[in-house]
Amino acid sequence: MTALCPALHLQANAKDKYTLLFVFIACLLIWNTTFASAAEKEIIIRPGYELQLYFPGETEFEKPFIVNREGRINLPEIGPIRMDGLTLVRAEDLIKLGLGQVFRDIERLEVRLHKRALLIDVMGYVASPGTITLPEAGNVQRAIRLAGGLLEGAQLDSMQIQRKSETIIFSFKDYLDTGDNANLPTLQSLDTIFVPASPLIGNVQIDFDAQTLAASGDASDDSRAIRVFGEVKSPGRFAYKPEYSIIDAIMRAGGVTRYAGVEQIRIIADGDPAIFNLKNYLATGDQNLLPPLTANSTIFVPIQQDEIKAGNNVVYVMGEVFKPGAFEGKEGASLLDILANAGGPTRFAESRQIRILKQDGSVQPFDLQAYTEGLTKVALPDIHPGDAIFIPEKTDTNETSWLKVPPDRAIKIIGQVVNPGRYEWSDEMSLLDLIGHAKGPTGRADIANIQILVPLKNGETQTAKFNLEKFVKEGGNIQSLPLLTAGATVMIPELPQDPTDNKSQWIRQAKEDSIYIMGEVGAPGRYRFNDDMTLLDILSAADGPTSNADIHNIRIVHRHAPGAKITRLNLALYFETGDQTLLPAVQPGDSIYFPEKNRLWLDESKESTVRVLGAVNQPGRYRFNDRMTVLDLLAQAGGASGNAYVENIVVVNTSCCADKAQRFNLLDFVKAPDFSLLPVLRPGDTLYVPDKTDSHWYAFSNGLTELFRIVSVIGIIGAL
Repeated sequence: MTALCPALHLQANAKDKYTLLFVFIACLLIWNTTFASAAEKEIIIRPGYELQLYFPGETEFEKPFIVNREGRINLPEIGPIRMDGLTLVRAEDLIKLGLGQVFRDIERLEVRLHKRALLIDVMGYVASPGTITLPEAGNVQRAIRLAGGLLEGAQLDSMQIQRKSETIIFSFKDYLDTGDNANLPTLQSLDTIFVPASPLIGNVQIDFDAQTLAASGDASDDSRAIRVFGEVKSPGRFAYKPEYSIIDAIMRAGGVTRYAGVEQIRIIADGDPAIFNLKNYLATGDQNLLPPLTANSTIFVPIQQDEIKAGNNVVYVMGEVFKPGAFEGKEGASLLDILANAGGPTRFAESRQIRILKQDGSVQPFDLQAYTEGLTKVALPDIHPGDAIFIPEKTDTNETSWLKVPPDRAIKIIGQVVNPGRYEWSDEMSLLDLIGHAKGPTGRADIANIQILVPLKNGETQTAKFNLEKFVKEGGNIQSLPLLTAGATVMIPELPQDPTDNKSQWIRQAKEDSIYIMGEVGAPGRYRFNDDMTLLDILSAADGPTSNADIHNIRIVHRHAPGAKITRLNLALYFETGDQTLLPAVQPGDSIYFPEKNRLWLDESKESTVRVLGAVNQPGRYRFNDRMTVLDLLAQAGGASGNAYVENIVVVNTSCCADKAQRFNLLDFVKAPDFSLLPVLRPGDTLYVPDKTDSHWYAFSNGLTELFRIVSVIGIIGAL
């Protein structure tokens, strides 16, 4: 103590006893603080702890930092740092190391433990399951209270503590009965408290009613419970007690109902089945008649059965008749006699699908409606003793389930109909009946390409197409309609949408029915085409040619022609003459291409165009024919530029033997027009308009101008 507190040593000889006492107390406080601080430094940091960082001058570090589930704290400027498992000394060194990269003076930094707490997950049958922060001295009861408390129906004797891979099961009820904390396991940070639900509440979430649920059984241990079911008031699982008898178990289930077959009560105890006659026991009171009852026994009270008719002449009638049951048949009785004896079919009966279950296991169908309407020549089936007649329920057209119509008498219609689905089929129906039953095609239906898939006996599928549009427009024989059978599928495709809206719709359009239009049109794409359409219909569908289209040289590729065939179309000539013979016939599969006006360099050969070079506004290659002159060509090139030397235009002609050049004075022609003096041009020739700078007169005038400038300068110098 003297070594720890030098002040006490200095005042040891003091005569004032009050001074000595004051110094002693002060040194004791210093010693306690030092010892407590040293002990605190050895604390191991766990998730849920709060650390206080004392860093003078930095306000961002004033609030406590909580160690999260991952064992980290998130510090300003440097982010998360792992603290789990470290002492305060080690944590302080690690924090200083991180903050030293951002702050200069970190020696003043001190890390202290602000609060010890536990991060606990409370799950299961509690009011507010989730993660809670619990004081280190907290127990399970405080954790459950912070989670909102237990819900009604929580099982108290099988709670769990889940800690990593370990599961600790404890009875919270024992703690509530005794108040002994030893019945509760000690909590650690990151533990999970799980509260199971009582088996009484079943598998459906309902408001807990202990009285009602207890009436259905009170067993919490399924492995030892007694199961009582059948014709009892309150069937369920009940707790087993060694002194219980079968009478006690039946009484616990509320007793038997008035429909119970008390002579045939069945009990299975220790895997040994037995029959108990409650009526005999009540009549005699003999305790020896009571079968033994053990844990995990099963008791079944059957319903009292009427006499079951059976015999060599019994025929069974089931389904939609007014009096189903077993009837004594007479020799020679027909199906109609038996149905009349059963009261006849009800209004819900599907009389077209009657099934006769023969005694040998075979099934014989019969269409009673077709028989009564004379639509079939099939005779009434023979009915023999032991046969069963089944009249099914009529399928509700509003029923969404397909299970009521078996596949062997159903047909599917999908695609663009108002009400697609799976419909009952009869052989006297046709494709038109089926489409009408589906409320007809929609406005987007492509009825010219109806597809029919018919299943074959070998498991494969046969596909056929039908043009309903042509059938409706031109008429035809009803017998030409495709033959449908049960199990078939009718697909009515959708008309393609506008290619400008959704090009992905092209995949739903067959290429055999399409024409491709590309190039300089308003909406290039893939368009539906039929025999009633012409080239102008396709151009209109594509929004016509654009302003950049070269309508004089449209190309059409005919795919179905033998070999490669390309047709050129001058649409401008058609609009000038109105000659319909200029429009070629197109078929599905053909391609139409509108070239661009300015693509002559790529689309036209040099032998089919005339080159215009030099001082013109738009030099390039241009188409030329015999009706054009050099003036037309200059006008097509935008005319001569302002610096053009039009007095010496050069025309280079290309002939079969040798090339030659000739000159043309456009200025003289304008002053005295003589068209006979215009040079002759042909495809492949070149027209060159020189610039004024290329003329000799321009060079001479420039030289003369320079001479005058020199003379003027000499004169000025002489004057000076």
